[in-house]
Amino acid sequence: MVGGVALPGGRGYGGGGGALPPVLSVSPRSAMALAALLLLLLAPCAAEPPEPAEPPDVLFAAGSEAYARGDWPAVILHMERALRARGTAWPAGEPGPPPALRDLLFFQQLLRRAACLRACAPAPPSRYLLSEELELEFRKRSPYNYLQVAYFKIHKIDKAVAAAHTFFVGNPDHVEMRQNLEYYQMMAGVKESDFTDLEAKPHMHEFRLGVKFYTEEQPQPAILHLEKALEEYFVADTECRALCEGPYDYEGYNYLEYNADLVQAITDHYGQVLSCKQSCVTELASQPGRDKPIEDFLPSHFNYLQFAYYNSGNYEKAIECAKTYLLFFPNDEVMNQNLAYYTAVLGERLAAPIGPRENIQVYRQRSLLEKELLFFSYDAFGIPFVDPDTWTPEEVIPKRLREKQKVERETAARISEEIGNLMKEIETLVEEKTKESVDMSKFVREGGPLLYDGLSVTMNSRLLNGSQRVVVDGVISEEECVELQKLTNAAASAGDGYRGKTSPHTPSETFYGVTVYKALKLGQEGKVSMHSARLYYNVTEKVRHMMESYFRLDTPLYFSYSHLVCRTAIEDKQADRTDSSHAVHVDNCILNAEAMVCVKEPPAYTFRDYSAILYLNGDFEGGAFYFTELDATTVTAEVQPQCGRAVGFSSGSENPHGVKAVTKGQRCAIALWFTLDPRHSERVTVDSALYSPLRTSFGRCLVSTAVLVLLCPATAL
Repeated sequence: MVGGVALPGGRGYGGGGGALPPVLSVSPRSAMALAALLLLLLAPCAAEPPEPAEPPDVLFAAGSEAYARGDWPAVILHMERALRARGTAWPAGEPGPPPALRDLLFFQQLLRRAACLRACAPAPPSRYLLSEELELEFRKRSPYNYLQVAYFKIHKIDKAVAAAHTFFVGNPDHVEMRQNLEYYQMMAGVKESDFTDLEAKPHMHEFRLGVKFYTEEQPQPAILHLEKALEEYFVADTECRALCEGPYDYEGYNYLEYNADLVQAITDHYGQVLSCKQSCVTELASQPGRDKPIEDFLPSHFNYLQFAYYNSGNYEKAIECAKTYLLFFPNDEVMNQNLAYYTAVLGERLAAPIGPRENIQVYRQRSLLEKELLFFSYDAFGIPFVDPDTWTPEEVIPKRLREKQKVERETAARISEEIGNLMKEIETLVEEKTKESVDMSKFVREGGPLLYDGLSVTMNSRLLNGSQRVVVDGVISEEECVELQKLTNAAASAGDGYRGKTSPHTPSETFYGVTVYKALKLGQEGKVSMHSARLYYNVTEKVRHMMESYFRLDTPLYFSYSHLVCRTAIEDKQADRTDSSHAVHVDNCILNAEAMVCVKEPPAYTFRDYSAILYLNGDFEGGAFYFTELDATTVTAEVQPQCGRAVGFSSGSENPHGVKAVTKGQRCAIALWFTLDPRHSERVTVDSALYSPLRTSFGRCLVSTAVLVLLCPATAL
């Protein structure tokens, strides 16, 4: 049934028998009531001249009314016009001279701006403000719910599919729309390209493409799309901020009691406008169907770009992007190390004149001034302001407000600690009753056969003080370890690995390595031993099968990324060394050690499910692998590398890990990341290595500013 009307099931529309037709969870009675309510709220103002176009609320109401009476062409007409009308932003107008100090000159500029806005802004949006309820309907993409049915009724299936897909992207838990899409997928003539998100934000679309090419080791297209994403971001930012300059929002019936003089009225309204403009940061970083926006969205563009430019050999742009990123996070240890390296390669004389991007400096300065005013308003008038950014310097917040917030945080932390202690006591009582049975089931689950002769479990989860952890010895022989080490050195001399054999983790070590794909290509070209390349491939498959069997996985593991890499201590850089070879991190989420949380969202590789490291040698000093708690400091277990030893573990927040500094010699290992999702399998590319042209190697390091860790999926631990 669609709105109380049955759709033909499978005849005339290409559907299969028994498939559910598209449905809309809005009844005709509800739609009519909504239309009547909206129209009652829209009393025309006779004193004003006729408007050239209707506002979105009137159009939405008309579309709802048309749906209730089954007038499908009218539904399409009004709903599409409503979407277009809502998308029309007010033009910002021509910027005038800076506000004068004297009141009259200030208000002269203010009146001129008001006159400009009245003359050039589209009349309907300036005349009608959408209610919170109706604004929510647009945010939920409700018009597309109507449109998909209306298009289906008039047999425009491609448009119905696009509307349904657009609605579902914003409402991924909507059961009926999921059924609609499944129905459309079975229809003859429906193409994959019909499933288009009509509301995709240009800046977010370009950003995703840029990240996609970045992770696929293609720096040039990554740069192209990330730069385009920045252009589109500021277009969207301008539109979002312009829409904030509307009438004062009295929040319900507060206008009945509102009584302010001129200065207070201006203060209240301007504060509301500034708060709205700051919220554009969240709006532009939000994705449909997701509860939380991307944190530090704008700075993250320069995080990706600095490394993409580096991998394309453009050190000038890499320096520019690194310095731009440091505008937001000046104390970021890793980015400062990156900048120091880029500067050393390019030369101090050429690097010094390169500064951060000017438009970003202006953006940051404007944002800080707005925050300063809003925090002052919070402190002086008690008007709350939630800062959408994590990069705001502490000095922007008034001292008294900082102290107040500190007390509130301490109180919240104390209450949280007390609740936590109480919960631990309860958990301890429960665990004492169930510990034995739980432990038995856990170890039976994890203790599957290793499949190959000569392999033995040295440490299990219990000995490693965690869960989903194992250390296995005897995976490969001494001869195979030596051969794979030689492969790494041979591949490095053939040009694989990072430029200059530098390490992105520490200036005290160098590293270079080779992927399975690159090894096979070099073997095909005769630059390395093909026998060694095939050994590399076969060994990784051996580890994969071992992991599947030991952890008793119900679904197969797929390779997400594989890398054979050697780290070498730089002799003259070991004095007074306090850093790690690889700081503590988690493989599929961004670890915030201070908050003891791990955020599973990009730029982390969220699709990774299991990890393994196969060591090729132990004749070096330092370099121990270790697990920690979420605080990144409490060590729970340590593993000493040696030839043929493999450590395997699940990739989630239960297994933070790192590598201690390599202080002497060379440490070699094969790092493997696995996924349960075949869409992220690298072996599609690897298996075609002998039949496809050579690709350019591209490092894929991502900086996590939350914990100052450089996440490099191409780096073995």
